Amino acid sequence: MKGQGYGRLAGVIALAALLSACGSAPKKTTTEPRDGPPSQRRDYSRVEGTQPASEPRSKYGNKSPYTVRGRQYHVLASSDGYDQRGNASWYGRKFHGRRTSNGETFDMHKISAAHRTLPLPTFVEVTNLNNGKSLVVRVNDRGPFHDNRIIDLSYAAAVKLGFAEQGTAPVQVRALNVLQAGGDTTSPAPVGTGNGDNILATWLQVGAFGEQRSALALHLKLRREGFDPVTLVTTKVNDKTLHRVRIGPFQSETELRAQADRLVNLGLEAPVRVSIE
Repeated sequence: MKGQGYGRLAGVIALAALLSACGSAPKKTTTEPRDGPPSQRRDYSRVEGTQPASEPRSKYGNKSPYTVRGRQYHVLASSDGYDQRGNASWYGRKFHGRRTSNGETFDMHKISAAHRTLPLPTFVEVTNLNNGKSLVVRVNDRGPFHDNRIIDLSYAAAVKLGFAEQGTAPVQVRALNVLQAGGDTTSPAPVGTGNGDNILATWLQVGAFGEQRSALALHLKLRREGFDPVTLVTTKVNDKTLHRVRIGPFQSETELRAQADRLVNLGLEAPVRVSIE
């Protein structure tokens, strides 16, 4: 009997020790894989920035306000005049093939970006302030949700801007205002033909181009010189596409003429007054 009692006691002690060990063992946790570059190197030398176009707001991704991690964000009513400096980061393999906020499929090998508050989609020029490289990207996703970053670029975009290895870089982000018009609905006139100081729906047209690339270059040049807002308007004239670069609208003749003089002083051709018919 004693032998059996000691045997039971030893069994109880052993079981208690086992349960105690299980209770103190660390629990396994499930975490998502860390983000990173593609598993194999790629040549992005032929990958170009996106070409701006006039697009309607996406059906998805523009709800305002929206909440992430307990913080509320408000989507801007318009991207007009958006020009900010801050840090950029990039995202890649972890999100490759997933849906973006506006419902498209994220491709780390293409040029795209995420922003917390710009309308989706928005075309922006991103400039790496460390090396001066610039790239036009299309914002189709939400993020980055970090206080010290203002834009999250696809891995390919980060490579083109020269900071994929560093992970982040100081950048300047300028929104591009692009409009699409079915026909030429404006009446051009010389700058000096305005009557009175109060004017409505009047712009200065700085250039008109058959190639969008040339119009975009002028658009960006004007933004860098501090003109705001600058608009790229695509129109059809006699079955030909024209890309017109305009600044305005102006509220007074005095303001319009001052800006016209400033354009000429920069070495640009004299602009043309454009008013809605």
